[in-house]
Amino acid sequence: MDGAERGEPEAALRDPRLFEDFYRRHVDAVLRFVARRVDDPHTAADLTAEIFLAVLDSAASYRPSLGTETAWLYGVARNVVSSERRRIAREAARDLRLSGRRLLDADDVVRLEDKLDAESPGRRALAALARLPEGERAVMELIAVDELTVTEAAAALGIRQVTARVRLHRARRALRAEAAATTASAAPMTSAAPATRRRPEAARTPDGPLIYVAGREA
Repeated sequence: MDGAERGEPEAALRDPRLFEDFYRRHVDAVLRFVARRVDDPHTAADLTAEIFLAVLDSAASYRPSLGTETAWLYGVARNVVSSERRRIAREAARDLRLSGRRLLDADDVVRLEDKLDAESPGRRALAALARLPEGERAVMELIAVDELTVTEAAAALGIRQVTARVRLHRARRALRAEAAATTASAAPMTSAAPATRRRPEAARTPDGPLIYVAGREA
């Protein structure tokens, strides 16, 4: 069994054929990860390419004992996406970000737009986590949205499993508290009970069928 089949990105780095196999094996998962975080097909394509370039730079850091290839890739992908967000925040104009971008053909745009549409629930879920502290949000994103295990999320973030579990617990507790507060604020005000009870009184319309109208006070 060769290195890539054993789950070793470093082996794929040394062999172009193995890297192509590695790319094909994971590109769809990486694209879905990106599509849950951006809503522009050009940005999604650029970030996916940058993630695999980052894989080439950091392949030696992969340790099978710490988690799966997917968990490690999501850690790389998260760093790339975070760096892109910081880069955009520093730019004064959107035109600077668009300049020099590789043009996509029509089929690429359609395919990526379909992927972005499919992942729109994930983007909404991520938006709902925006108010959590960074560490807790990162763990919750990877587990609740990207469907990693606690062990995989810890490996992706480079933290201990116990730390990941503590952050996950805090995140869930904060979200439950927020949901409870939202529910309480949305509940309709109940009016005071009337001093006297009213009972319905049967009445007949001129055309015959029975209806119920408010009756006299009992």
